[in-house]
Amino acid sequence: MKNVISVAALVAALATGSAFAADLPSHKEAPVFVAPPAFSWTGLYGGVNIGGGWTERGNSNGGVGGGGQLGYNFQLSPLLVVGLETDFQGTSIGNHNGGPRPNLPWFGTVRGRAGFALLDSKLFVYGTGGFAYGEVTTRRSNDTRTGWTAGGGLEYAFLPNWSAKVEYLRTELTSDNWGWNGPRRTQFNTVRVGVNYHFNLFAPAPVVAKY
Repeated sequence: MKNVISVAALVAALATGSAFAADLPSHKEAPVFVAPPAFSWTGLYGGVNIGGGWTERGNSNGGVGGGGQLGYNFQLSPLLVVGLETDFQGTSIGNHNGGPRPNLPWFGTVRGRAGFALLDSKLFVYGTGGFAYGEVTTRRSNDTRTGWTAGGGLEYAFLPNWSAKVEYLRTELTSDNWGWNGPRRTQFNTVRVGVNYHFNLFAPAPVVAKY
């Protein structure tokens, strides 16, 4: 009889202990957030800009301008970035007194970009150059000219999909009409600031690891 009572008491104690353990709070670890990779310049982007410029001849030749840009970058390594960009600008650059010096109502460019990604890949320091075209007007003529452009800039990614830039370009447009000293050239400089949105269509999403 004593043995039966002892066995019953042991079974009751084990059952009570199991029930008590089931009521204890869980000690499972919380999910661990894995940070996304460092900023990458690879991908399609587009944006707007505003700035000013001046021709290299004549008086009252300064003006303002603004427009938009579209491009694609490819980050070859953590340090090297290359890309292609096109932009279109409306401007008031030129001689506004109706004289023989040129006015520049609009111009556009198609340029390559290449440079270095610094500061954890968020700062892009680049040189740029390529094809340029635009409308040049004077008191005697109005024509669309082509030429070249070259310059450089800085672009900083201040948010995961947004960057701001400052850029300088020197541009020369050549006319098909020749003057006394050869083809007529219009040379001007522009400095502008802008903002770009990076679409990051192929960027990996952040990962949440579960344990």
